[in-house]
Amino acid sequence: MPVKIGVVIPCYKAREYILDVISKIGSEVSVIHVVDDCCPDASGDFVQTHCHDPRVRVLKHEENQGVGGAVMTGYHAAIAEEVEIIVKIDGDGQMDPSYLIQLIAPIVANQADYTKGNRFLHADELKSMPLIRRIGNAGLSFLTKAASGYWDIFDPTNGYTAIHASVLPLLNTEKLHKRYFFESSMLIELGILHAVIRDVYIPARYQDEVSSLSESKALLEFPPRLLVGFLRRVITQYFIRDFNVFSVLSLFGLILNIFGTVFGAYQWYLSAKTGSIASTGTVMIAVLPFILGSQLLIQAMIVDVQNIPKEPLQANMRLLKQIREMLG
Repeated sequence: MPVKIGVVIPCYKAREYILDVISKIGSEVSVIHVVDDCCPDASGDFVQTHCHDPRVRVLKHEENQGVGGAVMTGYHAAIAEEVEIIVKIDGDGQMDPSYLIQLIAPIVANQADYTKGNRFLHADELKSMPLIRRIGNAGLSFLTKAASGYWDIFDPTNGYTAIHASVLPLLNTEKLHKRYFFESSMLIELGILHAVIRDVYIPARYQDEVSSLSESKALLEFPPRLLVGFLRRVITQYFIRDFNVFSVLSLFGLILNIFGTVFGAYQWYLSAKTGSIASTGTVMIAVLPFILGSQLLIQAMIVDVQNIPKEPLQANMRLLKQIREMLG
């Protein structure tokens, strides 16, 4: 039986490109949900008037909900039409629909639950990017790796994605950010589920559109959100659902680091106040726990890197569906 594929296109100020994007979506796609996110250009009405593709359904928001809210509206509509794989393509023309087959291939092959585009699997793309932006992208990618637990992915804000529909009901959708942080929050929630993610090389197509998210805004606002996501994932994965080597290493490493830092700061304060020099033994009592704690935390990170999900959730979900159908 062929796989039923759906496409979700969130639309906001993309009237100039949306018809071209739809026209390039191949026949392998069964249904296309265009979500007008209270677009000031009335992109939904524009599509209804000028697009005659029978696969297209236009959904409209009365209030702007951001890209995350628009995508979730499209996801729910796709699930209602029993779509098995849902691809998200932006309406601004930056994502080439001709790469859709490559994007969904790992999901169809039961190798992943979620796939995302990666513009930087080849060095040429990195060379063409300004140095400051390259550094920012690398730093943001590292923080996202730590927050989500997917240490083998890159280009975390890439919005060209595909997901197996069976995974969506498992997500804590209340934790998904409705606006610019949506893609990163999706990675964090999938990490908590222990779903399998694969990067797929898809080059970007830049036109004259203006991004709604500035690099400076991302660098200022993403790290605190990623820190919260990291803490949620670690606590859930290693202290609530399980307690393993990572739990022990990180716990003792944190305790030793805190002790070394607090003790060292207190001794420094006493030395500054009294004018006396701390003894070698006192210094070592502060330094050794900090060094040992740091080593334990590094080992914990190595354990986390080795714990990247490898078994897709979709296989179990399909099995459960078959069992329910057999039981009537």
